[in-house]
Order: sequence, then structure tokens, then C-alpha cells
Amino acid sequence: MTLAAASTNAPADARMRLNIGLTAHRDLLPAEELALRSAARDFLANLRAQFPALPLRLISALAEGGDQLVAEEALELGIELMVPLPMPQPEYERDFESAQILERFHRLLARAQVRVLPLAPGNTPESIAVRGAARNRQYAQLGMFVSSHCQILLALWDGNPSAATGGTAQVVDFHLHDVMPDLRMDQAAPNLLADDESDLIFHIGVSRRLHAGKPPGVPPLRARWLTLDGASNATTSVPEPYRTVFGQLETYNTDAERYAARIAAAPASAFADPLPETPPPRIAILDRQLQAADWLAVHFQKRVRASLLWTHLIAAAMGFSFIFFSDIATDTWCLIAFLVLFFAGLILHIVGDRREWQRKYLDYRGLAEGLRVQIYWRLAGVEAPPNSSLGYDGFLQKQDVDLSWIRHAMRGSGLLRDEDFAPDAAWLAWVVARWIGDADGRGGQLDYFLRGTVRREHAHHRTARMGRLALAAGLLGAIALLIGGSLFPAWAQNALIVAMGLLPLFAGIREAYSYKRADKELIKQFRFMSRLFESCRARLNLSHSETETRQLLFSLGRACLEEHAEWMLLHRERPLEHAQLSA
Repeated sequence: MTLAAASTNAPADARMRLNIGLTAHRDLLPAEELALRSAARDFLANLRAQFPALPLRLISALAEGGDQLVAEEALELGIELMVPLPMPQPEYERDFESAQILERFHRLLARAQVRVLPLAPGNTPESIAVRGAARNRQYAQLGMFVSSHCQILLALWDGNPSAATGGTAQVVDFHLHDVMPDLRMDQAAPNLLADDESDLIFHIGVSRRLHAGKPPGVPPLRARWLTLDGASNATTSVPEPYRTVFGQLETYNTDAERYAARIAAAPASAFADPLPETPPPRIAILDRQLQAADWLAVHFQKRVRASLLWTHLIAAAMGFSFIFFSDIATDTWCLIAFLVLFFAGLILHIVGDRREWQRKYLDYRGLAEGLRVQIYWRLAGVEAPPNSSLGYDGFLQKQDVDLSWIRHAMRGSGLLRDEDFAPDAAWLAWVVARWIGDADGRGGQLDYFLRGTVRREHAHHRTARMGRLALAAGLLGAIALLIGGSLFPAWAQNALIVAMGLLPLFAGIREAYSYKRADKELIKQFRFMSRLFESCRARLNLSHSETETRQLLFSLGRACLEEHAEWMLLHRERPLEHAQLSA
């Protein structure tokens, strides 16, 4: 069975979500419940209105109090509910104080997608069965998980600091500062925490029964946005720059929906080879996201390259019009042609700029590469460290905030897992063969980069030869005109004059076209990637254990993503510019 076939049976669509994490006190005042429900409902409804193409997902452990209250409002609005359980369900249910609250928990859980979080390193089923440090670490790990997988943290919090491990105050602090007392990032379970990319919190002030008489840190029912930059009064709009980031996620969904039929009609999944067994549903969803991202990247790449080609052809035609007007004829049509070509190029630039062809091509390619690595890692059973950056940290520090939407998409894609899927030796062998290639280096990405290197080198050499020939022809024309210009008829002299101007111009434009495509840099990148995959293939041939093989695959994935980030950086520094038309 192929992954493409399995993806049609996926339990949910493959659109990106806006994940809203929830942390809340258990002991809310009954007198404030109706107002809190209204505030939570308004918050969720306003988010939906701002980003109609970006489905919402609430992440809540359904604890007593605020968790259950907000979850009920979310379900009433038709919002997807995801429940991470800090420990096995029977053990978790021991913390519910009444049968009524437990029944409410069961009712909500039946309408949710559930993920049971693993034990924190050092914890055992026996150690978490009693109240104490081990059980508290599970709750701290839960708070870290919710924070690291959401774009917005909704906090029903009294605003006061607290020493309670994994409590609401500490989850808020972790979301802002990445610090959780009594549990470091490297002490969480592997593959549990996603990249940290957001510090956005929507805080609704509450009062607490346990702290009756103690003034809350913020007035009850007051709503405000919290970030590392401080607090601001809540409005109906998500503050910048987060609104831009979420808008990019929404734009991706819109593009995927617009071209859904063509994406579905694409030849095959990226994983169309026969698989060892039926793939797990969550991997199938990731595959559908990969297919969409990959198809969209190719689609906008074609538009970028067509725009680039036409821009340089227009520049060449403008050069011809100018040379013909200045050296051959002074007819008005030459100036008209020049102006028409100029405005045609301007319109082409405006259309491409407003429709963001260049940005979408680069961003969707980056997303596709991240999803590809994530799928291979999951199928091979590669466990990334809890604070793994998936290779985007340094890249995003160099760039504007717009690019962080890729990180947000990657964080959301790692939220749901197939709990009963256990990668084995067959899956590991399949990933190695499909991703890298067989023991002789055939197939996989190794073969792709080797062939791509040869193809790009030949194309670059052709460009260089064309440039040299054009310059030589122009020089010969100038020499011929200098030595025997009077011997040529007028039409031949005019032809030589045009050739003297046009041939070097065409050579320069062709060289500029090659530069804008970053042909030389692409050759270097393909050579580097070829060496990387060859080295990995050679080391895999000497590997004596599955553990060593998985370590090699993890290193390979990180290297691929880091190199791809540099590729994106290179191309973002060379956008299509109308200014070149007038050069």
C-alpha cells in the first residue's frame, strides 16, 4: 500500500491550524463563570473572524475549572479540540475531585483528539502514582507541551506568581521566557516539545477560591495581550507582527484550497513507493501537507522563472529599441515601443509583487523540506532532542518575522501522533532507501543531487559560452566597421552598429539572468548536498546498529534543513526588481 492511498483515508483535512493553548486555574469563582465564558467565546469568535481560512484548534488537558469551561465554549463554536493527557488516563482521573467533574471530563474527551504524553525522563508509573515531585514534573511537562505547540496561549490566570510546579503562573512564564522551574527543556521526553517561536498570550484575569481575600495581580475579567515586550490592552485584533505571521498561514491554506483539484491530480505522492505496511493516519496527513506544499512551490517557481525570463527579454527589447532609435532611425515608433515595453515590464513586476510569487515559492519550498524531513524521521523512529530547532533557528534570526510562519506550521504538524505506531527495521530500511538511496547510491536524494549537479554545470557552461561568443561577435563587428566601414553598404553598416550594441547587451542580460537565478550558487549547493548524501551513504554502509543509523538520519535531516535555510536566504536577497528594466 502507498502513503498516497492511505492519505485519502486520513481522519482530518490537511490544512494548517491556528493552535490555541489553554492554561487555567481549577478553582474559579462561580460568580465569574458566565462572564468568563463570554470573554472566552468572544476571543475565539474574534480570532475566527480575523482568519476565516485558518481553522482553530484548542489544546487543553480538560482539567477542572477553566480548562473545561473554555473547551465547552470552543466545541459550541465548532472548534477542534485536542487533549494532551499528562499521564495515562486512569492515573490522571485520580486528580478529579468529584464524579460530576469527571463525567464532564469524559463527555468532552469523547469529542476530542487525544494524545497521552510520555513519562518525563526519570519518572516511573510507580513514582507518579503518589503526589510529589515526580507527578508534578508530569504537569510541568504538560504545560511545556501546550506552550510549545500553540501560537497563542489563552491564560485564565489571576496574574500572581506561584511556586506550584506546572501551575498556570509557571506555564505563562514558560511561554514568555522558556523557563520552567524543576524541569529543564532537556529533561522533557524526546520528541515532545516543538520549536519555540511564539510568546503571545491572551490573558483574562480571574479570581480564585483558594486565594479568597488576596488581591489578584490584575483586575478580574480584564483582558490583555502579553508578550516579551510587555502587556497591552486587548482589542479585537491580534497585535503585529503576529497578525502577519498568522496571515501567512492563512494564505497557505487559501492557496492550497484554490489549487486543490490540480494538487489532487498530481502524478503521485512523494511517498508512492510500496510501503512495509499501511502507514499511520497522522503520517498520511503530513504527506498530504507535503504534497500541497511541494506542488505549490513548483507552481510559484514556474511563475517566478517565467516572470524572470520575460523581464530580461523585455530589457533586451528595450535595449534594441533604444539602440535602433539612437543609432539607426529617429522614428517615433521606437520611443513608443520603448515606453510600451517599459510599462509591460512594470505591470509584470507589480503583478508578481502583489501576488507574492517569489515569497510563496521560497516559503512553500522551505515548508515542504521541513515536512519531508519530519515524515522521514517519524517513519524511521528518529527522536529529536526536546529543544531541537529543526534547522531554522539561525536562519530566522537573520530574517524578518514573516518567515516564522514556517516554524509555526512545523510546530503544529508535530502536535498529533499515532500512538500505536512503532517504527521497526522495515520502516528504517525503507526510509534509508527512499531518502538517500540504496547501498550503491542509486535512487533517493543522492541520485537527484548527483544528476542535478551535472545538469546545472552544463547549463552554466552554455551560458558562459554564449556570453563569450556574443562579446566576440560584437568586437568583430566593431573591428570590421573600423577597418572597412566605408566599403560596406549603408544597411550593412547599420547592421554592424546594431550588432555592436546588442550583442554585448544580450551577453550582459544573459549573465544577469544567470545571476538572478543564482546558477553558480546552486551548483555549489548541489555539489555540497551530493557530498553530504554520499558521506551519509558511506557511513550507513558501515553502520552496525539501528541506533547508529537513526543518529545518522537525524544529523542528515538537520544538515539538509540548515542548507535549505541558506538557500532561502540567498534567493530572498535576489528578488525580482523592476529597477533592472531601466538599467
